[in-house]
Amino acid sequence: MITAALYFAFACFGLGLLICMWRLLVGPDSADRILALDTMVINVIALLVLYGILEGTAMYFEAALLVAMVGFVSTVAYCRFVLRGDIIE
Repeated sequence: MITAALYFAFACFGLGLLICMWRLLVGPDSADRILALDTMVINVIALLVLYGILEGTAMYFEAALLVAMVGFVSTVAYCRFVLRGDIIE
């Protein structure tokens, strides 16, 4: 039963990833693209955690933590670049 729930969650988060990819490519302005990119990072984290549960190993949880840290820093850097024109002051 847990396997079916995991596959359903994979499908849902995969669909969410595709929808965010569409918003990233078609978004009318840069704020929509930044938000889509941040949401894609969250979906990738969820997919990594789900795959770690499916495989029963902790390695994917550590990878999810690394993706979360890199995703946060990249979102902040991209926002600062859009707002100020530079990343490092």
